[in-house]
Amino acid sequence: MARRFAGGRLTVASHNSGKVREIRELMAPFGVAVVTASDLGLAEPDETGASFAANAEIKARGAALATRGPALADDSGLVVPALGGAPGIHSARWAGPGRDFAAAMRRLEAELADREAELADGADRRAYFAAALALAWPDGHCETFEGRVDGALVFPPRGQRGFGYDPVFVPDGHDETFGEMDPAEKRAISHRARAMRKLLAACFDGSAER
Repeated sequence: MARRFAGGRLTVASHNSGKVREIRELMAPFGVAVVTASDLGLAEPDETGASFAANAEIKARGAALATRGPALADDSGLVVPALGGAPGIHSARWAGPGRDFAAAMRRLEAELADREAELADGADRRAYFAAALALAWPDGHCETFEGRVDGALVFPPRGQRGFGYDPVFVPDGHDETFGEMDPAEKRAISHRARAMRKLLAACFDGSAER
């Protein structure tokens, strides 16, 4: 059985304002007192894991030890099978130290175009967003949950909402990109929301959707 969150302050181990905003909104019904890594001046650890889950655990464990309290971390990204899974766990690194996702999306389009030139029938533009959420305690215990949403890439980017690669991703069953979609609609179907529902069901409220 998963360990339950006993209440009190929870550190969200992220410096990404978009991710923090989504996590705050998803956790709002539970009355959790959220403080962020930026608020506390915590350094970003080296993400040396080979998976989203491993990197989420690195960040959550580091923040839990630093704050001596429970910490929640996210690691997520865009996976494009036609590019061998890139950018994947390197999604943020594609944007560089300045977090220039406009440049990252141009690189994505260029690499797909190169791939299409190599293939007679063109490259598949299927893609998915994946997220892992890790909830860690100072004693080293960690609970990890994952979510995924499938879709396809479109260029040029569309929409000013969301963050990261949202403007080039259209989830299955929808016509709008995550960058065009109403934030509440995105939160209902996103990879992060799906991982969060599992975490909340296991560690916060057993009646929540798994």
